Amino acid sequence: MLLIPAIDLKDGHCVRLVQGDMDQSTTFGEDPAAMARKWVDLGARRLHLVDLNGAFAGAPKNYAAIKAILKEVGDEVPVQLGGGIRDLDTIEKYIDGGLRYVIIGTAAVKNPGFLRDACSAFGGHIIVGLDAKDGKVATDGWSKLTGHEVVDLAKKFEDWGVESIIYTDIGRDGMLTGINIEATVKLAQALTIPVIASGGLSGMNDIEKLCAVQDEGIEGVICGRAIYTGALDFAAAQARADALRG
Repeated sequence: MLLIPAIDLKDGHCVRLVQGDMDQSTTFGEDPAAMARKWVDLGARRLHLVDLNGAFAGAPKNYAAIKAILKEVGDEVPVQLGGGIRDLDTIEKYIDGGLRYVIIGTAAVKNPGFLRDACSAFGGHIIVGLDAKDGKVATDGWSKLTGHEVVDLAKKFEDWGVESIIYTDIGRDGMLTGINIEATVKLAQALTIPVIASGGLSGMNDIEKLCAVQDEGIEGVICGRAIYTGALDFAAAQARADALRG
């Protein structure tokens, strides 16, 4: 089970939002590269970056911070990034710059042709982020609920060649109310590609619950607010996950 620290970037700083609300942000660090170094030194085997400004603008906005992170740790661990990725040129720029995985979210739902092209051109590098509430997919920074069922869309994207799916329960994200294990397992069981859990991680109890079902196809979990507030000791949690794996 990969525990993947999230570094959310807003105006060049590391922040956390409450339920995707840009007006409800807490700044946890002024130096994103130093934050990346901290998590890698504590045992992170992958990092999850989000360009929050980019997600809302529909174009990359924190490239300098992302570049600094890649320079700091990109040779040591895979780095994945989402937020504002809407064209193939942007993907190429990021991958050439050392990014391992590009996460396509809203654009995968609204512009499936783009996702197919991305999978074709950059096979092995494309992850889809599906944000959902009550089993329905949301887009545009969670502001719009679609009629799409999560499982149906994920199966279609799997056929096109995406590497994995990050599944976020947006009713729980940033709320420390616990991962939606049941919905995550249901999605993982429907797919052959791995699922990464996200949204609401509250503490070690969630890690243990996820480890108990990881053989269903759950590869990892995004660690956000819990590791920044101290609700979860990241190094201890990764060690526990490794021990449970045996």
